[in-house]
Amino acid sequence: MWHNPRLMNLTANALYGVAVFIVLCIAVIATVNSRLFPLHKINLQGDLAHVDATLVATVLEGRVTGNFFGVDLQDVRDALQDMPWVRRVHIRRQWPDTLVAVVEAHRPLARWNDSRLVSVRGELFDGETAAALPRFTGPQGSEATVTARFREFERLVGPLAMRITHLELSPRHAWQLRLAGEDGTELTLLLGREHHEQSAVERLARFVDVYPQTLGQFERRTAQVDLRYPNGFALRVPGIEKFESQRGKAGSA
Repeated sequence: MWHNPRLMNLTANALYGVAVFIVLCIAVIATVNSRLFPLHKINLQGDLAHVDATLVATVLEGRVTGNFFGVDLQDVRDALQDMPWVRRVHIRRQWPDTLVAVVEAHRPLARWNDSRLVSVRGELFDGETAAALPRFTGPQGSEATVTARFREFERLVGPLAMRITHLELSPRHAWQLRLAGEDGTELTLLLGREHHEQSAVERLARFVDVYPQTLGQFERRTAQVDLRYPNGFALRVPGIEKFESQRGKAGSA
């Protein structure tokens, strides 16, 4: 080996490369763990309407450790994303002493099981709001399904000039819908379970189609309508013992 100049040169270059690498690693570790390049600011940007600056300071206490190069960005991101209303946080370093955190907040659609909120994306989150939101009720894990159905039901009831105040999916996967009009009208619609023959959406569409010629002709302000019939619907209205729909007969429930 020692009589082979070429092999000796290769060995020397390899050892030199290893030495340079080790020196660089030591320099990086020293820089990361040094008191140089301290962090002085966290710049919050994005959807901050529901972000409490005091709470931000509390949740980040003890989480922002190290200097500009050594701070654990994932740890800071996780802490901020655990806050109420925060959906996602994009975080980056900004030279020489700042972390920039861009916040994406949830947009509330409804109240979920009277305990949490559900977003327009069908995601559950914690938060408080005084806004008049509809109520969703459903089994655990069904929030995305209920949100998608709400979109369909909301579109269908548009011609009735009523809004959805409560949408319920029972543990047996039966749908129930409550509507309210500006004139004080309140309707509870029993849509039942999904079937191959007819979906809840089809039952609601059928009811909306015949509403102006049927229940819409009465001045009653409250009613419960059972749409779980193939060719008609049954209803319970105070003072009315029998009602006949255009597509079938239905007595009071």
